[in-house]
Amino acid sequence: MSTLDLVDIGLNLSHDSFDHDCDAVLARAAAAGVTRMLITGSDVPHSRKALQLARLHPQSLRSTAGVHPHHAKDLQRSDHAALRELLAQPEVLAVGECGLDYFRNFSTHEDQERALRLQLELAIEIGKPVFLHERDAHDAFANIVGEYLPRIVGGVAHCFTGTVAQVQRYVELDLYVGVTGWICDERRGQSLREAVRHVPLERLLIETDAPYLIPRDLKPKPPSHRNEPQYLPAVLKRLAVCREESVDAIAAATTANAVRLFRWA
Repeated sequence: MSTLDLVDIGLNLSHDSFDHDCDAVLARAAAAGVTRMLITGSDVPHSRKALQLARLHPQSLRSTAGVHPHHAKDLQRSDHAALRELLAQPEVLAVGECGLDYFRNFSTHEDQERALRLQLELAIEIGKPVFLHERDAHDAFANIVGEYLPRIVGGVAHCFTGTVAQVQRYVELDLYVGVTGWICDERRGQSLREAVRHVPLERLLIETDAPYLIPRDLKPKPPSHRNEPQYLPAVLKRLAVCREESVDAIAAATTANAVRLFRWA
């Protein structure tokens, strides 16, 4: 049993790949020292499923509720009330996953920006932080989010993969920065390995984004390509190497930061 006490702030536990062995996944996470996990809501149905899972495992799980930019085109006025109801639940700690994704463009830029603004307004109304997604949309994203953040209780740029200049902009906006197994990828994680050195320790968070982004430097290689929260310590260790700080210091800071941002009682 690990002596770590980590918080995985981004886990897609409602993904159907976890349906058959969710309890085992959580047991392996606990054995690895991942004691608390935040399940990401990507649309209304998955936000409901995330809440149900959080209620089944109140000691270790909480959830978010929101609409990912991929699904922005499907966000209807009738969904507003459903999101409000979900966000009123004590197990739901944040609004999102919301943001802009100009890489996939599964929804138009207009629909994405409309959905983002709606959810930022909900965050102000409900008084909960935002769980944010951005890919290939940095300037538009920073400009829109920057309009609302002074009235929002906090937020995290989840799964950050960008540059030093981009991370500095997010820090200027007082956002937390979430780091995933992308940092363990020697092929495409080089800019992130430099950028994380510019995140103040009190703004740093760690996450798996499971079942995606399994750390490539795991040894021995796991039999499945599905990522799990048990692999969060690999992100922690690579982050410690990149920042030239101790594993224990980053573990303590990221856990304290998660508790503070999400008001995780």
